[in-house]
Parts: sequence; structure tokens; C-alpha cells
Amino acid sequence: MTRLVDLTHPLEHGQPNFPLDPKLSIVVHNTVGSIGYNITQISMSTHQGTHLDAPRHFFDDGRPVDAIPLERFFGVTSLVDLAPGSALAPEQPITLDMLRPHAEKFQPGAKIVYRTGWDREFGKPEFFSDFPSLTLEAAEWIAGQKIELLGMDTPTPGNEWKEIHLALLGPGVEIVIVEGLANLDLLPERFTLAAFPLKIKDRDGSPIRAVAIID
Repeated sequence: MTRLVDLTHPLEHGQPNFPLDPKLSIVVHNTVGSIGYNITQISMSTHQGTHLDAPRHFFDDGRPVDAIPLERFFGVTSLVDLAPGSALAPEQPITLDMLRPHAEKFQPGAKIVYRTGWDREFGKPEFFSDFPSLTLEAAEWIAGQKIELLGMDTPTPGNEWKEIHLALLGPGVEIVIVEGLANLDLLPERFTLAAFPLKIKDRDGSPIRAVAIID
């Protein structure tokens, strides 16, 4: 029997985010009592909560989210669990040596999600400040493997955020980066990922409803 696992954090008014990002606002616009139906106004970043980055996020001429083929957001995915049964320590570097034992999963065209256990800190300010951090060396190695999607349960890949994004999203690489995933501890080593973005024209990323499909 097919099982679905929700990999998405909820969106709630006032939720913490990166300091320079727009704040998430979810407010009642009208109600059944006022006009006969409920309707809500939402204001948020394209990178709020569980979301994905398109190349346009760091490159003005990079591919925007609406121009990426749908196949990039759906398909068989491999889990790389970096802390089985536990979680990495705050600010733990995620090094190339930690990834090498899983090298066979990083094949051209592959979709990879790595687990640190950091999703348990979601909703706290330290989620955005103390997360385990992919090193630039590890990110450059991943970029060289020509995978097509890299997901994680941290809010961004690493502290060297600009250099890492340039490596993963750059011309000739264009890895879709899925950030802020949840519940990765419930997944087997292989599953089908559905992580479709909103079709936002010419923009840099999108919130998603990420779901694992397990047969």
C-alpha cells in the first residue's frame, strides 16, 4: 500500500525567518460574518518555510522557478542520513568526508535529500543561526556530481551561503535546492519525492508542499 509522508513545515503568522527576509503575515481579510465567506490575506517571502531555490535566486540571468521542467521536482530520491537515530550537533560542519560513504547515490541526474535532524528546531530563532552547515568543499563536490536536486532539513545549505548557492545554482549546474524539509526520519533510503513550486513568473523560488511517496 502506498504511504504519504508530509515533509513540510506549517506556515503560521509571525513565524521566525532569516533577519533580512520579509516577515510572514497570515491575517483574516473577511469572514462568513462580514461578507458571507472566509478569506485570508498572506504576505511572505518566496523562501519561507519549506521551499525551493531556483537559479534566479543568485543569478539575474538564471532560470526562474516557472521555467524549470516539472520533472525536476518529482521522482525517485535517495536519503542520505547523516545522523541515524539522532541529530547532528549545532553548527556541526557537514564535510566531504561525511558524504563520501554515500557517494554511490550522487549519480548524474539524481535527486538527493540529506538529513541532519535539525527540523526539530523549527520555529525557534536558533533554527536560522545554529544549523549544521555544509562546507564549501562539500558543496563544490556535490555540484561536480551533476545531480539535479538537493534537499535538506536545514533552512539553507551552509553558513557560506553565497558561495555555496553560487556553486549549486550556477551555469551548467543548476541544482534545485529544497530547504527546510521535515520528518526525514520517517523515510526509507529510497522514496519518490513530490516538491512542486507555485508557478511564480520569472522569480527566484517558491514555498512548496513537499511529500514523500513510499510504496
